[in-house]
Amino acid sequence: MITVRRSNERGHAEHGWLDSFHTFSFADYYDPAHMGFRALRVINEDRVAGGQGFGRHPHRDMEIISYVLEGGLEHKDSMGTGEVIRPDDVQRMSAGTGVIHSEFNASPREPVHFLQIWLMPDRRGITPSYEQKTFPRKDKAGRLLLVASPNGADGSVTIHTDATLLAGVFDAGQTAEHALAAGRHAWVHVARGSARVNGTDVTAGDAVALSQERTVRIEGIDAGELLVFDLA
Repeated sequence: MITVRRSNERGHAEHGWLDSFHTFSFADYYDPAHMGFRALRVINEDRVAGGQGFGRHPHRDMEIISYVLEGGLEHKDSMGTGEVIRPDDVQRMSAGTGVIHSEFNASPREPVHFLQIWLMPDRRGITPSYEQKTFPRKDKAGRLLLVASPNGADGSVTIHTDATLLAGVFDAGQTAEHALAAGRHAWVHVARGSARVNGTDVTAGDAVALSQERTVRIEGIDAGELLVFDLA
């Protein structure tokens, strides 16, 4: 079964300094038909103006991934972490028993464009932790590269839930496949450009949910950058 979630169907919030699109219900956007998909709870596409950002605020019992598309995102937290996340970086923060953090545009002038992703953990009350790794664009060209997994396989960041995240960049005609084990599901999010997912043409902001499918098939159309979530 294949279901398409189009970009223009998402929730939208415009706050001047922040332009945000919500794939699933978030903050003031509520749609009972789109509360998440399996363990995947949030995909927000955020554009933050120069010098602006999200001040210190708490989280607990959530796996949070930041995936920057343009610019730099400055992260600080109560664990003492201070990093700037840039394109090709994947940042993972496990909120666990509780963490306070902030995310600000690292530039005073240029906007930052990134995806904020939340996944439900497979257990509550873990010790908070942080991890950030770089996955060069050349390693994602024309293929799906593992960037997050429960055991940190192949140099991926470690997430505390039964899910894997793969990222790929596809020019026209480039193809890749990802096999889904029995009982697994997939959510494919188009970060930018356009591509064909299991025969369906999709463009930036679109997503495709797959259940009872054996394979995720990606074909590039125009500079497509995609994230594939393999979920229990």
